[in-house]
Amino acid sequence: MIEKTNKKISAASNVTRRKLQGVVVSDKMMKTVTVLVNRFVKHPKYGKFMNISKKYKAHDEEGVFKTGDKVVIEECRPISKDKSFKVIGKQSA
Repeated sequence: MIEKTNKKISAASNVTRRKLQGVVVSDKMMKTVTVLVNRFVKHPKYGKFMNISKKYKAHDEEGVFKTGDKVVIEECRPISKDKSFKVIGKQSA
């Protein structure tokens, strides 16, 4: 006879979430900021170092972050079609 175990595995406990640092470039949407994240990477074939930038939409519930703020964003469940990050706080100097 096979016994069933009722162990619940929390999906959030084993997940490692990406944290990115960037600058808020737009705060015109309600509860959303656009964050510009810059990366300095080496080209795999040619070896040249390049600055790569990408904009992410991040959830800002209280609307406290304004254009020009340096922030840390963390990956989360999709909040909308384009929003899969939330703002954790200001970047420490």
